[in-house]
Amino acid sequence: MKIQFTEEFWKEGNMYVSYSPELDIAACGETVKLAKHNLGEVIGITIEEMRGLGTLESYLREAGFENLGAESDVIGVNKELISFEPREIPV
Repeated sequence: MKIQFTEEFWKEGNMYVSYSPELDIAACGETVKLAKHNLGEVIGITIEEMRGLGTLESYLREAGFENLGAESDVIGVNKELISFEPREIPV
């Protein structure tokens, strides 16, 4: 099984942050490549822990994940990212 998710990156000080909004999981690193690698590690550990606790299926279902095709071993959220941009509003 493979999981498909959105990965966001931003810089905070000297560190880069990688974040998956669907999974609500983040990781950081000194480079984008390292932040990306670390997010993969954190997601893998989280999935294994939830699988061991028997909570993985309910967690993924509640987060909106589903099988992306009858012949596919990929699960994901049925959405398409069309824009990501900073925005300001008066408060």
